[in-house]
Amino acid sequence: DVTEIEEKEAQAKQEEQILKEQELSNLLHEKRYLRALGLAISLARPHTVLTVVKAILKEPEGRRHLEENIVRLRKDQKEAVLAFLVTWNTNSRNCHEAQAILETLLKHEAPDELLQFSGIKSAVESLLPYT
Repeated sequence: DVTEIEEKEAQAKQEEQILKEQELSNLLHEKRYLRALGLAISLARPHTVLTVVKAILKEPEGRRHLEENIVRLRKDQKEAVLAFLVTWNTNSRNCHEAQAILETLLKHEAPDELLQFSGIKSAVESLLPYT
C-alpha cells in the first residue's frame, strides 16, 4: 500500500509551495525584483509576474530596471514571460507592461534566438492584432 507515501509526498509539495509563496511575498516587500520575477515564473503565476513588472515600472527609472531584469532571465523564463505577455497584451489595462517587455525582448534577443523560443509562432500571431 503506497497511499501513505503518496500522502506524505503531496503534503511535502504543499509545504514547499507555501514556503515559496512566502519567499515571493518577502522578495516583493524587499524590492528584490529579479529574484521575485524568477520565482513567480517558476511558480507559473502570470498575475504575480505582472504585479512584479508593474512594481518595477513604478520605480524611478523603472523602464531601465525592467530591461535589466528581463535581459538577465534564462531562456526558459523569457519563453514563459512571452507566453504571459501574449495574454496581458489583449487587455488594455496591462498592454503597456506587455509592450515594455516585448520591446526589451525584441531589442536584446537576436532574431535567430527568438525563433528558437517555444511557441514563438503562435505568440507572434496572437500579438499582431493587438500590437
